[in-house]
Amino acid sequence: MCGIVGVLGNHEAAPLLVEALKRLEYRGYDSAGIATVNNGALDRRRAVGKLVNLSDLLVHNPLAGKSGIGHTRWATHGAATEMNAHPHKSGPVAVVHNGIIENFRELRIEIAAAGHGFESETDTETVALMARIYMDQGLGPVEAARATLKRLHGAFALCFLFDGQDDLMICARKGSPLAIGHGTGEMFVGSDAIALSPMTDRITYLEEGDWAVITRNGAEIYDEAGRLANRAETRIQVDATRIEKGGYKHFMAKEIAEQPVVLADALKRYVNDGALNLPADVNFANVDRISMVACGTAAYACHVAKYWFEQIAGIPVEIDVASEFRYREPPLSSKQWALFVSQSGETADTLAALRYTKDKVAKIVAVVNVPTSSIAREADLALPIMAGIEVGVASTKAFSCQLITLAMLALKAGVDRGRLTPEALAQHLSDLAAMPGLMNHALALSSHVATICEELAEAQDVLFLGRGAMYPLALEGALKLKEISYIHAEGYASGELKHGPIALIDNRVPVIVLAPRDHLFEKTVSNMQEVMARHGKVLLISDAQGVAEAGVDCWKTLVMPAVSNTFAPILYAIPAQLLAYHTAIAKGTDVDQPRNLAKSVTVE
Repeated sequence: MCGIVGVLGNHEAAPLLVEALKRLEYRGYDSAGIATVNNGALDRRRAVGKLVNLSDLLVHNPLAGKSGIGHTRWATHGAATEMNAHPHKSGPVAVVHNGIIENFRELRIEIAAAGHGFESETDTETVALMARIYMDQGLGPVEAARATLKRLHGAFALCFLFDGQDDLMICARKGSPLAIGHGTGEMFVGSDAIALSPMTDRITYLEEGDWAVITRNGAEIYDEAGRLANRAETRIQVDATRIEKGGYKHFMAKEIAEQPVVLADALKRYVNDGALNLPADVNFANVDRISMVACGTAAYACHVAKYWFEQIAGIPVEIDVASEFRYREPPLSSKQWALFVSQSGETADTLAALRYTKDKVAKIVAVVNVPTSSIAREADLALPIMAGIEVGVASTKAFSCQLITLAMLALKAGVDRGRLTPEALAQHLSDLAAMPGLMNHALALSSHVATICEELAEAQDVLFLGRGAMYPLALEGALKLKEISYIHAEGYASGELKHGPIALIDNRVPVIVLAPRDHLFEKTVSNMQEVMARHGKVLLISDAQGVAEAGVDCWKTLVMPAVSNTFAPILYAIPAQLLAYHTAIAKGTDVDQPRNLAKSVTVE
């Protein structure tokens, strides 16, 4: 979620950095800061809260210099405080960082042994301290940065600035995107091309493992092995930034990584000043039933939303796959709403089902990613999910954005029907506002997931289990794995295991359990024990408390951030998607264009 900007310019850097950071505000953040080199001296300013606080600070305590780095932080390691805000500085080194340094605790022990103390609780400070130690040993800035990079494990985008070096920046990426912008006698760095667009339209995306030495004359880019790398320079338009791979190997990888960003976009669209911001004609007060119709991944989003509408608003919900809906001739009423969910807005079965409901229900609502699509045009009301262009056939960010949009509708229904107090609504909105940051944390599990998938790729059959609203996530996880790895997978409600599927369990069948530590967790643990008693291989995906209670005998575990029970399915979509992606990579299948599938199914 964090944003990075770097400038080696011909003008004062501070205003450029703050303005560029403003263009990254959609990512969400809780502190911000900049550092510059002025007359050879490295200095910084940091502030908690919104960028306006940093701007106010710079008015009263200006920061001169034409070279600088800036950052907006979403807290992961340590609270949102000035001491934890970026840039982090140690001696002659300042650093900004996106991602998570997984081995920072080991590095802190080494750093402490070298006689250095810590100012913050962050993993990022260890990067600055390691670089300082190497410089104290006599290495120059480039060599010190490179030596530091070799010591880091995890996901990161990094940008270094050095005391006495007003024409030098070093940046690197591993797991987190980073782009270099080219100007005339100026160079720029950004975690998002959107941040750089007013300054340049000439962009070079770093590839995985790349690091670069940047001066005003240009950039020397090296691959992870230290070899000079020739990375293409491209011209971009802001709108086009959503349809490029941006340095990722696959569109699916990019779109998985974009989920914190697009969820923030959706939240910004539907929440304003802490209040729901939906069209005036969205009023569920007199609605006695909802029909939800969709295909594939969108149908599983509906299954999740069914729990929300019924638990939060008390409205009965029926769900149909679109290809079956009109053929079973369901009874419809004038007090009923029909919701049609589609990524493309052109899905033939869903469009036909929508047309079947015309004049039979009180309101037809489209939840779509393309506001100009046929389904959007033919509905009474269209709600955009704000996912941006999704290229990968296996839907990822659109699924998450569908969930967010449907959650907003469920909350509005709860308010309209008097079942949701203002305090409860505020808590739900707070939980959703935290989701982009939690997703960013979950994305940092990618390398661990990749290791697990080296073994998972050998399986011929995989089962996914979940209870409550995690059951639809089990269905979605199985679908994703099938779609792009071609491994047979099925999703079940955990309680259904003993009613048939347990016959499939042996030591060759991995069982993936999606189980946040909620009120159903103990029942899920019982189902896991049934699997392990039959030599099944359990991969438990839970939070730290859940893993501590139940993960001892598991084959593998993935530790997720703690999250609200209600909206856990949104967060747990991330590991489900990463499992499918990395298994497909391990098997060598076509991730973005799997066999026999198309992005938009426009035939019945």
